[in-house]
Amino acid sequence: MENAVCLIRYTIEGITMFNAAEVLQPGFIERPLDELWSLISPLYSVDESQWLAQLMPLAEPTEQERQYTAEQATSLIERVRADQNAVQMIDALLLEYSLDTKEGILLMCLAEALMRIPDAATADALIRDKLSVADWKSHLKNSDSLFVNASTWGLMLTGKVVSLDAKEDGAPSHVINRLVNKMSEPVIRQAMNQAMKIMGHQFVLGRTIAEAMKNGKSKRDKGFTYSFDMLGEAALTAQDAQKYFKDYVMAVEAVGRDSYASESGSNTRSPDPTVSIKLSALHPRYDVANEARVLDEMYLLVLSLLKRARELNVGITIDAEEADRLELSLKLFEKLYRAEEVKGWGRFGLVVQTYSKRALPVLAWLAALAKDQGDVIPLRLVKGAYWDSELKLSQQSGYSAYPVFTRKEATDASYLACARFMLAPHLNGVFYPQFASHNAHTVSAVMAMAKSHRNFEFQRLHGMGDALYNHVMEMHQTNVRIYAPVGSHKDLLPYLVRRLLENGANSSFVHRLVDANCPVESLIQHPVDILKSRPTLHNSLIPLPPQIFGEQRKNSAGVNIDIASQWQPFSESVQAFARHQWQAGPIINGAAVIDSGNTVAVTAPYDRRESVGSVTFASAEQVNEALSIAAQSYQQWSSRPAAERAQCLLRLADLLEDHTGELVALCHREAGKTIQDSIDEIREAVDFCRFYANQATEEFSQPKPVMGFDGTTRQLSYQGRGVFACISPWNFPLAIFLGQVSAALVAGNTVVAKPAEQTSLIAFRAIELMLEAGVPAGAIQLLPGTGAEVGAPLTADNRIAGVAFTGSTETAQRINRSLAARDCEPVPFIAETGGQNAMIVDSTALPEQVVRDVVRSAFASAGQRCSALRVLFIQQDIADRVIGLIKGAMAELSVGRPELHSTDVGPVIDATARDKLQTHIQSLKNQATLVAQASVPVSCQHGDFVPPSAFEIPSIDILKNEHFGPILHIVRFKASELDQVIDHINQTGFGLTMGVHSRNERTYSHIERRARVGNCYINRDQVGAVVGVQPFGGQGLSGTGPKAGGPHYLYRFTQDRVEA
Repeated sequence: MENAVCLIRYTIEGITMFNAAEVLQPGFIERPLDELWSLISPLYSVDESQWLAQLMPLAEPTEQERQYTAEQATSLIERVRADQNAVQMIDALLLEYSLDTKEGILLMCLAEALMRIPDAATADALIRDKLSVADWKSHLKNSDSLFVNASTWGLMLTGKVVSLDAKEDGAPSHVINRLVNKMSEPVIRQAMNQAMKIMGHQFVLGRTIAEAMKNGKSKRDKGFTYSFDMLGEAALTAQDAQKYFKDYVMAVEAVGRDSYASESGSNTRSPDPTVSIKLSALHPRYDVANEARVLDEMYLLVLSLLKRARELNVGITIDAEEADRLELSLKLFEKLYRAEEVKGWGRFGLVVQTYSKRALPVLAWLAALAKDQGDVIPLRLVKGAYWDSELKLSQQSGYSAYPVFTRKEATDASYLACARFMLAPHLNGVFYPQFASHNAHTVSAVMAMAKSHRNFEFQRLHGMGDALYNHVMEMHQTNVRIYAPVGSHKDLLPYLVRRLLENGANSSFVHRLVDANCPVESLIQHPVDILKSRPTLHNSLIPLPPQIFGEQRKNSAGVNIDIASQWQPFSESVQAFARHQWQAGPIINGAAVIDSGNTVAVTAPYDRRESVGSVTFASAEQVNEALSIAAQSYQQWSSRPAAERAQCLLRLADLLEDHTGELVALCHREAGKTIQDSIDEIREAVDFCRFYANQATEEFSQPKPVMGFDGTTRQLSYQGRGVFACISPWNFPLAIFLGQVSAALVAGNTVVAKPAEQTSLIAFRAIELMLEAGVPAGAIQLLPGTGAEVGAPLTADNRIAGVAFTGSTETAQRINRSLAARDCEPVPFIAETGGQNAMIVDSTALPEQVVRDVVRSAFASAGQRCSALRVLFIQQDIADRVIGLIKGAMAELSVGRPELHSTDVGPVIDATARDKLQTHIQSLKNQATLVAQASVPVSCQHGDFVPPSAFEIPSIDILKNEHFGPILHIVRFKASELDQVIDHINQTGFGLTMGVHSRNERTYSHIERRARVGNCYINRDQVGAVVGVQPFGGQGLSGTGPKAGGPHYLYRFTQDRVEA
């Protein structure tokens, strides 16, 4: 095996990468802890194939291990399949309703929603919706399990499953329709709720810890033991966190008082139960941005739990969560592990997920930590529970690669590599390994590697894999611990979904184990052998995040600021410009005109004492000169091939990414944008450049044949219109500015750009980069200045062949009148303006998801987004719960300097904006109910800050215009008033964005059809449209269209020419 080890060391920016071959050497974990720690983060998104090439030799078995594993796995699978009780209720559900089917997804959706919808009318509507769209008939009688058929219908009337006889009843679909028509929704609702409770009992051991321990006695009598998990997801509020903490304390107390071992007839082979805790449930801000709070507040809280657990000798395990929290969780674990109150105990452990590329170096660091302190670490090895979301988040965020493996067999190989390390003889007594898996091959492979090592256990999930582990215990005499959720059924959903995502797909081992049609040979293939048979070690069918748009264009690059190896170089590149002073002025024919005696000082919105630079505003003469040069240059630029013009934009996109550090610093210091907002700003600008470049190349390079009404074929081509005026806002000073300018240029126009006066430095730097990218000096002119002195003369000039504008509705109307008053032919006016953006939430919605999306939609970017949420409509049946959560979540918001990672909400753009918003807040205090207001620290006193505020108002009608800042208005409504709510929103005249939260497809489709808005977002936040994916623009008072970043936008900048 050593001969096959890849000895290559990979380096990222000078950091020596982890060499997997060295971990089995006893001296490896004798290295300094800091050195081993430094090897973890660089592997976050390491090249998958190269890293697997290092891991595979560790996972590859010896011939003896291979033979033993195959024999034992075959025997185990055959025993399970021969076992009459093998297919438990929950296994049957997974087998019949995998998440490969629409019905499986609908069943989960209906199940979780019905458990918490408080009003009958909405619950009945949801039942109607779900029963009408699924192909339930294909599942009837496919399984003999009572549970599957009960869950299929949820029609357990008087405790009996509705039976269907095809001879008597005809086609199943007829019976379904007849049942639904014959029985009222309330009857079905009651029956479905009963079925869901049965489902809950299968997944949850007990509603309380006392009930769970009672229900678990029968398994303990067979030698099993438990790790109790108190159901509860990430806390949104301090109150949520306190509730979950009390639940954990109660669990520790109950387990500590457990008298099972002393009872007569108890099974002495059953080890003591333990408790598993989820860190995100114990603090509302468990994230890297709030590391200081986590290592202080959260440390003290968890330490108090550990002290009590140690007094009662109840083992505690920290569950694993999302990849971004891994490094933070390890820092917290080390601090707790080294606490005097925990030293010497040896029953404080954690979970490591092997689908993570960082799993092996994490284990090496933990081994060194345990060796250093001398206390064993119980370590649960799992494969991973967030795979789907990790991939989608990476794609959405534009990361270079994934933090997890993209093949199942790669995760399995990583698991075995990690297991070999944990079972190494020199680590005996360092870890207490706990191998969690429902895969018979994995279990057998672990046994083969363990040899004489017996100081470990297996773990499984409650309600799944019962038969498998009954036979594992019988064959190998090993300890088996059951991970058992405890809590109310309404808290079941997030846990349930993770279990189904792990085990519900047709490809999962759990699914295939009980499928008699699946050959045993396919279940005992070694993952290393499967990997070797693949053309590539990574899954080439899953494109890396930069390639998700295929050959059309490259995705813009993001930075994961929660990962140390990415944050450190990024932060240094931004800090290099922390004191830089920029100068800007008009750029006319490629030359910057900076008049040192006629400049306007630029100061930071977060602290007006801080100088950022200065800008020279354009004069009337310079406006005229810029227009003349742009007009003279039009013919030469427009005659260039579209592909050549597009190449300039592609070079500009690369230059923007090359200058990310400087541009982020500018976004902080001139526009007051937070770190993530600044990164997203640059990414959107890059996406605009690449999207429009690709579209222009495809659509404008060659004339297209079109058939006329007379049957004659003609050639249709597109060319620019002339000089375009691009007037952009301060809230997206780079993205919208370059979005307008790049579209106009690539369509063949020359451009005179007038940026918002508040953000002229950013615009100036963007045009410098544009000239560097090869755009001719005559094609682009920059005129910083006020609307009165620059904007008005531009739009009144007859040389302007079109206007692209983003800003207020009032300014757009003035521009429209100005264009109409000219004595020349009409020209295109492309306007994206304001909005009174609403979100409608019905009682099927998940409150926690609603609140996360509301807080982001209303308060991200200090509410200074065109798309930001202004008015939240909540169905009154859940209003108190949702408003309470909003209040708690707002209490956790951090207002402060935008360059700080811990800041959630930065300043507004200037004193004028601040004063207008403060006036509105004061007026609301006289006519509305204050729900919550975040605090603004004293350190912000020299900046233009507005506290994020939420008010409950009687109606949207009291809002006469848009208030462009962090102010949320909340309106309650009855379920029967939904159409009136939509009417009131439409009657404002605005129509930019809308959010809808509902699990009822008919409801959200109805709202989407009736709402007169440009962008409607369903079951997500309503900000952050992605170029080319969610074209953005409004209607009515919110814009003219066509939508930016969409397929029709560029055509508005052109005129067509038809040649016979």
